[in-house]
Amino acid sequence: MMRLRLLAGLLCLGALNAADFAPAAAQETKPIVIGQSYELASPVMGATRRINIWLPPGYEKGTQRYPVLYLLDGGVEQDFHHISGIAQLGTIVGTTKDMIVVGIETVDRRNELAFPPISDAKLKADYPTAGQSDRLRRFIAQDVKPWVAQRFRTSGQGALIGESLAGLFVVETLLKQPALFDDYIAISPSLWWDNEALVKAAPAMLPGTSGHRLWLTVANEKGMGVAPFAELLKAHAPAGLDWTYQPRPEETHATIYHGAALAAIRALFVAPGEGH
Repeated sequence: MMRLRLLAGLLCLGALNAADFAPAAAQETKPIVIGQSYELASPVMGATRRINIWLPPGYEKGTQRYPVLYLLDGGVEQDFHHISGIAQLGTIVGTTKDMIVVGIETVDRRNELAFPPISDAKLKADYPTAGQSDRLRRFIAQDVKPWVAQRFRTSGQGALIGESLAGLFVVETLLKQPALFDDYIAISPSLWWDNEALVKAAPAMLPGTSGHRLWLTVANEKGMGVAPFAELLKAHAPAGLDWTYQPRPEETHATIYHGAALAAIRALFVAPGEGH
């Protein structure tokens, strides 16, 4: 009899434990919305291009105007989520200004982000479509920025951020068309491109960068051309260029982006009351 009672008790305990670990019923409610994608017909690009937008919390309820962070490689499967996440974190904890993030999706990165290789014959042979960075710059200036200014409440402050080849584009834009943005964030930029041609050409263009800010970094990479460019800035940068060079030797090319972007955004988009 005792054995039967013990067996019955164990069976009841087993049933109780099974019930405890049974999955709870969940009801689907609504999707989690991170941002909004738009298809922008571009005469410059001769195609429709995707632009992804993240707006700060409270945007729809107010009248405030916001600075804009323009993100290269800004596709949903590229860097849009983690950079918009940094912007959201800054809003939540109050460490950065609220901002609008505009993700500019790239399709053929070497074509869109790099200038034409001239001195490196192997580069030209390996990447025959490369070299249309001027066209992407026109797309941003003539199509993207006017559309953003018309559709959203912008403050007039704009920054451009990119890593690797997109970082090369950032530095090239600062040197060739500095008035396009106020601030430039170049993370491990591929300044090695075409035998460091942009670095070699930079001294003649640096005077035009006065009145802008550059935040520059590089990982534990050799031959990127970033260190020579930083030396050039030390020697030739105009007094009106506010530039920062913070190498991150503890990082690799694959790991540097998120932490460096967080530091750069905190430095350039200082929240009211947090600094100057």
